[in-house]
Amino acid sequence: MRTWGWTFSVAVGLTVLFAAASSAQPSATRVRHRAPPPEPVVVELFTAQGCAGCPEANARIETVAAEPGVIALTYAVDYWDYLGWTDTFARPEFAQRQRDYRRALRIRNVSTPQVVIDGRRAAPANVEALQVAIGEEASRRVFPPEIEFRETGDRVGVGSGRAPAGGAEVVAVVYTPGPQTVEIGGGDNRGQKVRHMNVVRSVRVLGPWTGRPVLYALPDPNTPDQAVAVLVQSRDDRRILTAAVLEGR
Repeated sequence: MRTWGWTFSVAVGLTVLFAAASSAQPSATRVRHRAPPPEPVVVELFTAQGCAGCPEANARIETVAAEPGVIALTYAVDYWDYLGWTDTFARPEFAQRQRDYRRALRIRNVSTPQVVIDGRRAAPANVEALQVAIGEEASRRVFPPEIEFRETGDRVGVGSGRAPAGGAEVVAVVYTPGPQTVEIGGGDNRGQKVRHMNVVRSVRVLGPWTGRPVLYALPDPNTPDQAVAVLVQSRDDRRILTAAVLEGR
């Protein structure tokens, strides 16, 4: 359980940060966007439109995404494009993120579909196993730093807390909320209409976090309906300390 003193100190730190930013822009105010307790668990699916086993995994992630306290994100990777279909959502940095998890979690190889829970563990892409893993990871969160977004949607503050050995970084994941359907024109899924949930559009490191309150500039969305998930993530072992979502701006 959080103590009043800890919460108060975090609130003061972020208030000072937002007040300093607002002094340069008098009309700017702040608002808190946080998931209700328990702290949200981040579920990251690495998928591909050219992967025969991925449509079923996509559907399972869509089921899990509807549960409270879950931030589900879908990253399309490009290493199956040689099979005859160029993935319309894939970016090279998404495959790199998956490779980073492979090293940190000591996974033998990258594959699709692959699910990572809170940056701490890989899990089978079935609903029951995911629900168990989500429940276990939710119980691990102890005194995570506070995350607050400015009302203008252009900045985010991360409060004080215990930083992991090796430090942490604040990551902004821009995604399109809800399902997206693509008709596949080639490869193993040729002719299928494949749904994807919460499709990631970009990933950007906003800066380091060392345990003290810091204010970061958020990337601009490409379209007004896009949301951004802010993750505070360990640099070394890639575990996610906390996360929050700002809906379409």
